[in-house]
Amino acid sequence: MRALFDIAYHSAGLSTQVKDISARQGISPRYIEQIFQKLKRAGIVKSIRGPSGGYYLARSPDEIKVGDVMRATEGNIDLVFCLSHKKTAKACERAVQCVARDVWHEASTRLMDYLDSVTLQDLCKQAQERGVERVIDKHLMYYI
Repeated sequence: MRALFDIAYHSAGLSTQVKDISARQGISPRYIEQIFQKLKRAGIVKSIRGPSGGYYLARSPDEIKVGDVMRATEGNIDLVFCLSHKKTAKACERAVQCVARDVWHEASTRLMDYLDSVTLQDLCKQAQERGVERVIDKHLMYYI
């Protein structure tokens, strides 16, 4: 989320190099690259190759929900393993009579509903309200 926020907040819609995101956010460039591959497959970011290339948002920040990012990077967010819809997950023998499972299912649903209600634009607005300095990338500066 921090890397996507960085692009939305600091890049004015243009591409941003991983090294710049890494420097501002304190995230390993290698980790950013790994996460961005998942985000590319999900249609959240796109990339431009070359020395002046980088990553940019595939949609506007008000269309990218935190829930979309979580699903792209982590899959479905279930608070307990027995809710997992993955075929590899071992079925719980108590699932039918387990009343606690219903609580965790509702909590997972509410969490995802909340994450789906927050957009990247909301995070940018919060950053502005908190006075987070906006650093426009150097490649965006024009000199006459």
